[in-house]
Amino acid sequence: MTAPRAEVVELAALHLDCPDPSGSLVRACRVALTLDCSVGLTLAVDAALAQRVSLAADGPLAARGEALQINLGEGPCVEALHRVEPVLVTDLDDAAMTNGWPVYAKEARAHGIRAAFAFPVAGPRHDIPQPGLVLSLYRDQPGPLPDQDLDTTRTHAKAAELLFLSVPAPAQDDAADAWLLPTDAVVHQATGMLSQRHNLTPSQALALLRAHAHTHNSDLSDLAHAVVHNGLHLPEPPP
Repeated sequence: MTAPRAEVVELAALHLDCPDPSGSLVRACRVALTLDCSVGLTLAVDAALAQRVSLAADGPLAARGEALQINLGEGPCVEALHRVEPVLVTDLDDAAMTNGWPVYAKEARAHGIRAAFAFPVAGPRHDIPQPGLVLSLYRDQPGPLPDQDLDTTRTHAKAAELLFLSVPAPAQDDAADAWLLPTDAVVHQATGMLSQRHNLTPSQALALLRAHAHTHNSDLSDLAHAVVHNGLHLPEPPP
């Protein structure tokens, strides 16, 4: 990571000692924007979001916008991690802008999301190979972000990176990653169970889980909970 600007360091310091640093930062970002946007923050080990943590979501569109990308494995957040550069989709009705993730675009529009912007921050941490943070904005109207909001979002994304890097390694402090604990770790449990049950690789098991969730219009976390805690058996995948 290049040397951060002083304002980024100051911003990160403001939220470091909060009980929920990521949530506090996301709320601050939303307040600082001139346009009305919902804001989400995701940590992903890989660009496919197979291993990720939804750190925070603030505003009426953020939680669903984040969940859809996790459920489907596609969307602006996924593309931003692949490209390691911002993905600015000013109109989800524009097929040229969403041709890499048409299903997400359709589902997002159905939930009132008309524009989405993803700002990735990638960097090494502890024993995780190539994690990336993505700060995402969601709007209920099409249109670009003003330059002021673009700068505000980039500043908060870099501050999120500083917060992330400031957390000690788990070996040094078992409670250090408390603010990063996934609320949906059950997805990873379900993936492991399906991998063993159907003799699949983890990525194939996750694809099976996602396909079933999409087919039955259910949330990935809810489906994973049913697999792990309610004994739900999914159909055998096709050969």
